Amino acid sequence: MIGKGVGANMDMQGYIEEAEAALLHTYNRYQVVFDKGEGVYLYDIEGKKYLDFVSGIAVFALGYRNKEYNDALKAQIDKLIHTSNYYYNVPAIEAAKKLKEISGMDRVFFTNSGAEAIEGAIKAARKYAYLKDGTTDHEIIAMEHSFHGRTMGALSVTGNPHYREAFEPMIGNIRFAKLNDFDSVLEHVNEKTCAILFETVQGEGGIYPATEDFMQKVKKLCEEKDILLILDEIQCGMGRTGYMYAWQRFGIKPDIMTTAKALGCGVPVGAFLMTEKVGANSLAAGDHGTTYGGNPLAAAAICKVLELFEKENVLANVREVGVYLEEQLDALVAEYDCIETRRGIGLLQGLVFKEPVGDIIKKAMEKGLVLINAGSNIIRFVPPLIISKQNVDEMISILKQTLV
Repeated sequence: MIGKGVGANMDMQGYIEEAEAALLHTYNRYQVVFDKGEGVYLYDIEGKKYLDFVSGIAVFALGYRNKEYNDALKAQIDKLIHTSNYYYNVPAIEAAKKLKEISGMDRVFFTNSGAEAIEGAIKAARKYAYLKDGTTDHEIIAMEHSFHGRTMGALSVTGNPHYREAFEPMIGNIRFAKLNDFDSVLEHVNEKTCAILFETVQGEGGIYPATEDFMQKVKKLCEEKDILLILDEIQCGMGRTGYMYAWQRFGIKPDIMTTAKALGCGVPVGAFLMTEKVGANSLAAGDHGTTYGGNPLAAAAICKVLELFEKENVLANVREVGVYLEEQLDALVAEYDCIETRRGIGLLQGLVFKEPVGDIIKKAMEKGLVLINAGSNIIRFVPPLIISKQNVDEMISILKQTLV
């Protein structure tokens, strides 16, 4: 017998209690139930307004209730949502073409998430190496403090032992070096190394950008030894650093790249992309697949997102407002002894505190500001890419109230 269900007139606490009774307890959720959004603001079911500096963890780049985006999805829903990858569909073809244009890559595989994009990238790298020498004992070098996802393959290359220990054994032959320490990479390279994988800007691990020098040296090493360079742009890509993809800041092109989050601006979609060299010498028919990946609805979202990025000059806004955000965060570092430093690029920023930041984030929520952490002592700032300098000022004003 089906129960009464969630009541239409239930209050906030009632909804939270229903959630705790029904959902698997894999998240320590904040005590709020969001109902709708408008621009860079969220509203809970009681009507309270919140300035959003999380954007669904770097997802909702265009903000809430963008009419053109919503209308494009509604129109596609009325036409066709899903057929499977046994057939072609126009939105996926157009999305792949647009994605190639903005990335400079040659081949695209659409997934449902960032973690699935990492899984595909790992498989492509191992298949590439297998086709060269026929062996299956190749190794991948990933980075300490990295985060690539929660699936078993993605977890295997995530450089935080705490995330992995309960789920061992992981997939084998993974070595961990230190981001921005080329000597530590060299220590792990051998004749079995098939790929070097890292986030162009580490997000979950503490907002650490890869340096130009490190990337250049790794790229040169990969070219010399025919090792594939895999860059994870799931969080730092799609305009967040002021470039469509963060590696474009230095012009250091990967062999394989992963993307997701803001790629669909709320519709669950990701992708891994590769050069023609890798595409022609790795995954073939039957090697990889997905039921939902690249379906017409998800692909329509990508097409509209990329169109709106250009139409609304999103990259220019990120570069301008990103500099302003850096300046205001640096001013906080200078003013408050409890803050050690700022790290980040564009609208992917972190404030490093001397103590855990959980209470600060909770107080900010109470005052109408949505923030998240990146590690226990870092507040991460990943707002919609359409924010203004006035939104930054509003955020700083509320954050200061939590630091008194």
